Amino acid sequence: MPIFQTAHYRVEASAVQQVRDAIGRFVDYVRDHEPGTQMYSAWQQVDDPTRFVHLFIFADEAAQVAHGESPAVREFEAAYGPHLSEGPVRFTDYGQVASNR
Repeated sequence: MPIFQTAHYRVEASAVQQVRDAIGRFVDYVRDHEPGTQMYSAWQQVDDPTRFVHLFIFADEAAQVAHGESPAVREFEAAYGPHLSEGPVRFTDYGQVASNR
């Protein structure tokens, strides 16, 4: 059963470009190495570019675990972690109600 998840965080203004660059490298890794990650999308808030949300769809729990244990996750965390400005990343799981997908 698919797992739908979001991750919300805010970084210091001085780190926005660094985090954007890290997101690009990270999403490339996910696309190329994680077939069980059915969707990974990162969004930046238009009226506050220090805020980001990532949207995930994992095929199942095994895919979610594989994602979380990847070396790319540790590298990405090292890029944004020191610059978090409102505490840790907030992960939220969802159940899908409807989709046009």
